[in-house]
Amino acid sequence: MASYDLRKSPGHLLRRAQQYAHDLYSSAVGPTGPTPRQFEVLHVVANNAGLSQTDLVRATGIDRSTLADMIARMLKKGLLSRSRTKEDARANAVSITAAGKRVLSSAMSSVARAETAALNVLPKGQQAGFMKALSAYAEALDKLADSEAPKAKRSSKKKAPARKKAPARKKKKARRGR
Repeated sequence: MASYDLRKSPGHLLRRAQQYAHDLYSSAVGPTGPTPRQFEVLHVVANNAGLSQTDLVRATGIDRSTLADMIARMLKKGLLSRSRTKEDARANAVSITAAGKRVLSSAMSSVARAETAALNVLPKGQQAGFMKALSAYAEALDKLADSEAPKAKRSSKKKAPARKKAPARKKKKARRGR
């Protein structure tokens, strides 16, 4: 394993960058502010009134089950509201509440400071290229997710249940009648 170099590992480097950005965010926003993912959800919902939870998954990149749990907690805190969409009675539309707008607004300048600090690690001449590369990476991930979505839907369909055997008591009755 001597030939493996962590300094050239995309996963390791991305994790280090993410950890640093998260630490800056946490320090700037503080323990009472929204988590980074909560901030993302509040920001996207504030800018897309009535967005479905499915569209929110696409917009944030947060997986469906994690997002559903987050939304449930944010509903309890009064930051979001949820209602059925007019187009599809099975889908939920998510909206930001007045309390959610206050939380988002109070965190905005702190988040901007943290993101500026995260970029300022690099020389000014490299920041735009870094952001361009990160955006391209995120777009490639979105395309990958979109191309895999139909496969996932097909594989998640439930198979028809197998026919059940007759209960044991019916068999006994059939034997008695002989």
